[in-house]
Amino acid sequence: MPSIGRVQLRDDGSYVGYLATLSIRKNIELKPNEKTKDHQPDFVVVAGDVEVGAAWNKKGVASGNEYVSVSLAAPEFGDRTIYANLGRAAGSEDENEFAIIWNPNA
Repeated sequence: MPSIGRVQLRDDGSYVGYLATLSIRKNIELKPNEKTKDHQPDFVVVAGDVEVGAAWNKKGVASGNEYVSVSLAAPEFGDRTIYANLGRAAGSEDENEFAIIWNPNA
């Protein structure tokens, strides 16, 4: 799966990094969301002061491993929503660095 960016987990539980596609290069942040209901996202994804998506903490059915599932939507994407997961960043030994791995089949 192609990587479309990287983020770094910070001590406060947020992630900060960048989204990079052929047409978009933006700094992003996954900010912890103050949930009032269980179905609400665990994170709000922002680029500057613009909300561009949401993310949820998930657990793999087969593996039992925890991961973060990301959903991004913006006018630049047209009527598509981009779905991705955070996964270990290739080539990085930093356990707090994650790749944003695009899931084109979602």
